[in-house]
Amino acid sequence: MTAKKKIILTDDDPGIQDAVRLIFERINYEVIVFTNGEPLLNDAFETPDLFILDKQLSGVDGLDICRYLKGRPQTAHVPILIISASMHIAKLARLAGAEAFVEKPFKMRAIRAVVERLLQTSESKKE
Repeated sequence: MTAKKKIILTDDDPGIQDAVRLIFERINYEVIVFTNGEPLLNDAFETPDLFILDKQLSGVDGLDICRYLKGRPQTAHVPILIISASMHIAKLARLAGAEAFVEKPFKMRAIRAVVERLLQTSESKKE
């Protein structure tokens, strides 16, 4: 039996938190939710298989968190998905080092497909 895939979601919107948790726990993923970026910037987490970061967080920008995680040897290999209501997120997410982005509002199927693609790509790099 394989271990559950672990996703860290950082988003301050309870509706997004619930939706993402529902989508991924239903397919046997473990979802850890942070309402702001402090735990990530203070290394107060176990390394997940994937990060989902909201661009617009209170206090610190999700893109800054992305750059921080990609700059650290412990987390540089972990795929990052940026979610945002901003129409210009594609370029910004790529510049920050994120592997993917999804515009809000998103369809459940769309975010699930992106996450599964990122995790499969990440797994194949390990082999």
